[in-house]
Amino acid sequence: MRRRALRGCSILPAEALARFLSGHWGEPVSIAGLKRFHGGSARQTYRFDATGASGRREALVLRRDPPSSLIETDRWREYRAIQGFAGSAVPVPEPLFCDAGPGSFESPGFLMREVAGGQAAGLLDPQAYGEHGAAVGQQFFTALGHIHAADPASAGLAAPAGHPALARLAHWQAAFAADQFRPEPVLDAAMAWLAANPPPPPPRISIVHGDYRSGNFLHDGAGRLLAILDWEMVHAGDAHEDLAWACDPLWSHFSGLAGGMLPLAAAVAAWEAASGLALNPQAWAWWRIMAQVQGLVIWISAAREIIDGRSHDPVLMFAGTIPYRFHSLTLARALEGL
Repeated sequence: MRRRALRGCSILPAEALARFLSGHWGEPVSIAGLKRFHGGSARQTYRFDATGASGRREALVLRRDPPSSLIETDRWREYRAIQGFAGSAVPVPEPLFCDAGPGSFESPGFLMREVAGGQAAGLLDPQAYGEHGAAVGQQFFTALGHIHAADPASAGLAAPAGHPALARLAHWQAAFAADQFRPEPVLDAAMAWLAANPPPPPPRISIVHGDYRSGNFLHDGAGRLLAILDWEMVHAGDAHEDLAWACDPLWSHFSGLAGGMLPLAAAVAAWEAASGLALNPQAWAWWRIMAQVQGLVIWISAAREIIDGRSHDPVLMFAGTIPYRFHSLTLARALEGL
């Protein structure tokens, strides 16, 4: 699943950004305040200020392909999904430009306008939203419902061939096969159970964000949801997939609440009201196991990146240890209960 190395893309792209924006704006542009946000599995993310000779100034964000990645993704698919929801009931950053080649940013990537005043929750912050958790959570799960109510064709997403649940299982089985570095009997048992007990097909195919969770959205610190981020895993499939991942205990901030924001029943109710879907208990049980399988495979891939010396990112070091152990334990307990 890991991407081949891309020559030169580890270099800070200030000169490339100045060159690109100068041509795009039609005037000399200088770049200041270039800062990389570490973490993430499929893109390098930078924010910076661009100032033109005329005095024009904009705060922008660049997302570009890294030298190697835990997850193989399509930047155009991510960009089109953000474009499709721009100006809708699903808040997203304003997309500006996507480049499929290495010329503009020294690596393929795209530009967005920075979301002013936005803050993201840290995984280990027990009070990630202060007193505004319920308000943010209501908006968060309502936005997820709006995503699932949208037509996948509007984002250029084709329906999966065959059963969407088994398609996602096959996807993560392949990722595990590529990155496994030691025996994982709990994961093997979970994948065998999932293959033998597929859920009913969904009543309709939905846009699935793919990584909808605490930490992948911005809020203003005062109870308002500002933008849903990190659409690199977007695909068409079963809406239960997103809901189960968003409600996984790993993202609860030690609170027992869905996403660290709402009681599970309230989160599901907000999602149902906005999506027009009803939670299917059989599908829900399957996707809750699948969410932990997905997480465990991602953390195994993170550990493999470090073991192979492909990355020294401290976020990946953390992912390959603490979340890895967490999902190994919760998945074992879930299997005991089946």
